[in-house]
Amino acid sequence: MSPQRRMTPQVAEERPAARLTRPLREFMETEVAGGAVLLAAVVIAIVWANSPWAQAYDALWQAEVSIAVVGRELTQDLRHWVNDGLMVVFFFVVGLEIKRELAVGEMSTFRRAALPAMAALGGMIVPAALFLALNPGGQAARGWGIPMATDIAFALGALALLGSGLPQTLRVLLLSLAIVDDVGAILVIAIFYSGGVEWGWLATALGLLGVVVAARSLRVWWVPIYVVIGTGVWFATLQSGVHATIAGVALGLLAPARPLSTEELRRSLLPQREERNDAEEMSAEEARLHGVRVQVSVPVTDRLEQALHPWTSYVVLPVFALANAGVPLSLADLGNAATSMLTLGIVVGLVAGKTVGISAFSWLSVRFGADLPEGIGWRHVVGLGALAGIGFTMSLFIGGLAFQDPRMANEAKAGILAGSLLAASLGAIILRSSSSDRG
Repeated sequence: MSPQRRMTPQVAEERPAARLTRPLREFMETEVAGGAVLLAAVVIAIVWANSPWAQAYDALWQAEVSIAVVGRELTQDLRHWVNDGLMVVFFFVVGLEIKRELAVGEMSTFRRAALPAMAALGGMIVPAALFLALNPGGQAARGWGIPMATDIAFALGALALLGSGLPQTLRVLLLSLAIVDDVGAILVIAIFYSGGVEWGWLATALGLLGVVVAARSLRVWWVPIYVVIGTGVWFATLQSGVHATIAGVALGLLAPARPLSTEELRRSLLPQREERNDAEEMSAEEARLHGVRVQVSVPVTDRLEQALHPWTSYVVLPVFALANAGVPLSLADLGNAATSMLTLGIVVGLVAGKTVGISAFSWLSVRFGADLPEGIGWRHVVGLGALAGIGFTMSLFIGGLAFQDPRMANEAKAGILAGSLLAASLGAIILRSSSSDRG
């Protein structure tokens, strides 16, 4: 082996366990860094909405934009295009994550999935129940889905800021729990926060999804074809009355989560070159075949996530926050929020509901045979439940669907911001005190 190719001890130590966990580490690093950008967008939105230029903030996001799709002109304000259009990319990545976890990840077997699935279920049921206990009727009751959500970018960022004393398995559990939470939020949006259904358009969307399945069966992997079909699915879903972001999730779930080709075909694409001199250059054709071999060795879900995650973390979610987090904070607005049962219901749901729901349902799952991940104690679980109360992105999204009245929308936003901040603080306090807890 030539000196240039000799592995250092550090490289040797990285294989094979570190290499297997590298995608998860890179994913988390992207989420953590994205959380910082997302927080900056939140601060900018709040400051802008309460500055002398507040009218410019409202005018920007209320400006109408028209686009023409297959001969039909759609006109919506800019905020709606962000929520109904740009956020489809985010939900597509969510669909990819769900598909990967169900196929080959932490949710691929019942024993692995039991604890995070039960924990997430408790983290949805209890917050919604507490909210409805405080808001049993009227328009405010439509906000019951708001405290069910967890913002994985902020939650992972908060977890990272707590230092390296926490077990790595805690991050994996949070990620797995958030995947199930995303599934629940998607179902809630599709069933309870979509408008009246236009069945013809919905049938068109389902038919186009069938075309995607057929193209997969015929092993058609040319990406532009799927972009065109996917745009059609989004447009038909938007016209159907089902929220357009569901199209992104459905397309993500249809992406292959396993390598596209067999080992034999991958080998045949580029024969082994052991007998060649290390210094001998690869021909252009061999380089092309090598690229194809590498490509078919990596699942489509992984490749698409790798390509799109930076865009969702650093563009899509910050733009969404900038468009939706501008909460007026005048004395009158703060007074309304402080006395609003809607605001209180969201705060109680995010802080108490998430903490109690995730902790209690985790205990039940262990009671019935599930195992706590290695190194995690019950104080870790309670702290994780509190951090899951950071509901920002998805909570704002559901709040925007639930309330069209500006006053109620602002009260909901105030509750989301206050509840998320309190949940982050509570989670940090509990987890910092848990360093010596090994369960």
